[in-house]
Amino acid sequence: MSQISISTPLIGRDDELARLSGVLQHARGGEARAVLVAGDAGVGKTRLLDEVTGRAATAGMTVLTGHCVDLGDVGLPYLPFTEVLGALAQDERFADALAAYPAVGRLLGGGAVGDSGGRLRLFEGIAGLLADLSDIAPLLLVLEDLHWADQSSRDLLRFLLSRGILQRSAGGAPTHRLAVLASYRADDLHRRHPLRPLLAELVRLPGVERLELRPMADGEVARLVRSLREAPLPDPTVRRIVERAEGNAFYAEELLAATGSGDGGVPSGLADVLLIRFEQLSDTAQQVLRTAAVAGRRVEHDLLRDAVRLPEEALETALREAIGRQLLVPGEGDTYAFRHALAREAVYADLLPGERARLHGAFARLLDGRGHRAESAAERAHHYRESHDLAEALAASLEAADHAQRVGAPAEELRHLEAALDLWSAVEPAARPSGEGVDRVRLMLRASAAAAHTGALHRAVSLTRAALAGVGQEADSELAARVRYTLAGNLMSVDNLTAAYAYSSEALDMIPADPPSRTWVWAAATHVLAARHVGENETALRIARQALDRAEELGVTDAQADLLISLAVVEGDGRRSVEGRERLRRARELARSSGNAPVETRALFNLAIGTFEAGHLEDSLPWITEGLDRARRAGLLSSPYPMEMRYLHLLVLYTLGRWDECVRAASTDAEVLPAAGGYRVAPALYVALARGDFTAADRARTLLEGPFDWMATLVAGIALTEAAALQGDAEAAVERMRSTVAVLTDDTDTPPHVTVRLAALALSAVADRATELRLKGDQEGARRWAETATELLVPARALAVHGGVAQGPEGQAWLARAEAEWTRAVSGPDVEAWARAVAAFDFGDVYEPARCRLRYAEALLAADRREEAAAEARAAREVFARLGATVLLEQVDELIRRGRLAEALPTASPLTAREQDVLRLLARGRSNRQIGEELFITGKTASVHVSNILAKLGAASRTEAVAVAYRKGLIAPETTAHG
Repeated sequence: MSQISISTPLIGRDDELARLSGVLQHARGGEARAVLVAGDAGVGKTRLLDEVTGRAATAGMTVLTGHCVDLGDVGLPYLPFTEVLGALAQDERFADALAAYPAVGRLLGGGAVGDSGGRLRLFEGIAGLLADLSDIAPLLLVLEDLHWADQSSRDLLRFLLSRGILQRSAGGAPTHRLAVLASYRADDLHRRHPLRPLLAELVRLPGVERLELRPMADGEVARLVRSLREAPLPDPTVRRIVERAEGNAFYAEELLAATGSGDGGVPSGLADVLLIRFEQLSDTAQQVLRTAAVAGRRVEHDLLRDAVRLPEEALETALREAIGRQLLVPGEGDTYAFRHALAREAVYADLLPGERARLHGAFARLLDGRGHRAESAAERAHHYRESHDLAEALAASLEAADHAQRVGAPAEELRHLEAALDLWSAVEPAARPSGEGVDRVRLMLRASAAAAHTGALHRAVSLTRAALAGVGQEADSELAARVRYTLAGNLMSVDNLTAAYAYSSEALDMIPADPPSRTWVWAAATHVLAARHVGENETALRIARQALDRAEELGVTDAQADLLISLAVVEGDGRRSVEGRERLRRARELARSSGNAPVETRALFNLAIGTFEAGHLEDSLPWITEGLDRARRAGLLSSPYPMEMRYLHLLVLYTLGRWDECVRAASTDAEVLPAAGGYRVAPALYVALARGDFTAADRARTLLEGPFDWMATLVAGIALTEAAALQGDAEAAVERMRSTVAVLTDDTDTPPHVTVRLAALALSAVADRATELRLKGDQEGARRWAETATELLVPARALAVHGGVAQGPEGQAWLARAEAEWTRAVSGPDVEAWARAVAAFDFGDVYEPARCRLRYAEALLAADRREEAAAEARAAREVFARLGATVLLEQVDELIRRGRLAEALPTASPLTAREQDVLRLLARGRSNRQIGEELFITGKTASVHVSNILAKLGAASRTEAVAVAYRKGLIAPETTAHG
């Protein structure tokens, strides 16, 4: 498919070439693979890929290549894939395959992709097309310069590698004869570069690996330099080039090309080297290259000819000269490209400002002359803006935004809209585009929606506030109301609830309920949500019922869905009830039928959290999975409800005791969503603390840095209160609990639901302190801490009694634990109180019931019910050992030893089958290494089993453990006969 020209020898990349050749071999055998090729600019990525694609073509593989282009902040949606599709369309062999996927054909022809559903069809169509092509012949797809990829292309690549072309069969084996090689500049990836989270996500996928090209060794650079010249080179010249190249093949080639120019010495900067070489060209060739640099990395022959305004013969002579000096290379379809992006950047930077503007203007007008094709709008907008033709830049930016919206690229749409807004005031009113919906306020509203869809929530608020400031007195009431309820919705997403309620109230007051209108219905739906957030539940119910009737009358299906969700949350027993969840299912179907992805994800989140709150933890996971999948397909993973679902996913894993899985998922989210704050780290922090890693407290404190974040504050409050309690610092636990509740209490003086959990955690530290003082005879000190315990319990009781999430099984369980801890602080351990706490957590939770069992065992021991105490302690210990909860594992082991509870265990062995095997060998005097060899386990694993045996038997040494085992009849004396 591609004309591959290889002139530079490939030196020093034997390992990398062998690895990629192996990937091609696997692909030809039906095992799809993908490799992300990383390296600094000029290190040799393109040359390596040229070699690999040449080998692939020789082996009979179809080679498809797509390039990403740097247009600054202007995005060209799906550009590398459009290039690939264009090449396919020119080959008759693939006509039938292309025809089978109409969605792909519409993109190729500049047609609309449509909403998120159309976007999904496009993604699935391209995946299907590539799979079909791989059936015709083994396929190699090469994507170059991913660091310049637009967001839509990144989203499509994520889909292809995670769910499309690398998808495995039911038996687990890949099914396509396909390889994907994608390159990017590692040195361009700054901390906030949008490609970074995608790379972190992709390398964790099966079948995807990363290959990093390191700088070449000095000897390899020397070999490269000498191979590029037929005549021998003086050693000092080679040494100087090697020194300056610093392992970069492109540096070395350019430095070599600049030698002998008579300038006496080699410049240290690559740009200087490139310009020296450029200036060795004739004036005409330099003019052609300057013009080509303005066009971009690649330019069509006809477009370059018209822009440079040279006779055909002179143009061809100049191009031949530039190609001969390897500054340009010919490509497919009568195009020319700079051999390396750095060459184009250096030439472009050397242009005079006026020259640059003139050439941009020439390209803009030439593209305009070809007709207003939607796919060229972004490029025209770029050229017009750089040429300072602001009116045309504005028109092209709006056209580009429309195109981005049609093809499902909200990030690009936002950039183009913001560019248009920046240009708006600089363009005379008469020169601005006209038409319905084309004014500054409506553009701001549209931009705020795009920002919200990409998860830029504070930017969405800023844009809507600007729209509010721009609404004049003469604005129609519907527009003014729309601005206000949009602002209210955006404010709720950043937890500014009181202001949101005020703006939603204003919006509802500005337009009448009769005659019914779509604007009023959405204003009402927003007001219902805001009212619920500030505790105005009666208002929310009244407006929701009224608005639902209007929405049904008007047929506004997505608003119906939104209102049903609000009613399911507010009415009756809420989303925890069977009725509430049934209403949420209906809302999900309505939202799905309307194509409104944000409302659908809201319904799915509430189904997930409602199921969780009802105590059906396992049942919540399918809803979470469906919700995240829907958000992923719609490009909404960073918007509020999907973020909540990502947190809920981690929380469910934590609660179910799947801690290692929870930590892995949190680690993945930490790289994919670096700005997600508490949503991505909370349960992993709790795991770290339980496992004795108190540096997690430091990580929790970092969540409190910077602007206030509600979720981060909540997570930090739980983690720091827990850390203080586990470390026995009652003062710090109480202070953190109180400060967190104070900060999270809203403007109506309603404390957060997490108050119950925070109180239970702080009360455990308070009870420990009161018990300690009571044992020391300090009754006055114990009394003061008992008073503190009562102060902490009061708000927890009040919140649980007066409704909200705390009334669900989880909230009731935390309240039961708080009550039991309070009793322990005031009067000592109470068996019945701890029995109730253990029972309350019996809804699928693993760790919290075990914590309560430890206290239950203490209470039973104090009541001299030793056998029951031993059983509870053993049950708790098994959970702590399995989870790796070392802090409480040490506490329960101490309780077992101190109370000699191992002796109170029933005659049934407390040991597992494997521990019985280890015990028998232990009785024979075997070392850990010998035990491991006989049982085919490692010595370290044997050591863990021995430690567990000592703890379960309440023994301080191996000898004592064997003696206790004899006494309990766990082993018989004859087992030592062979020792």
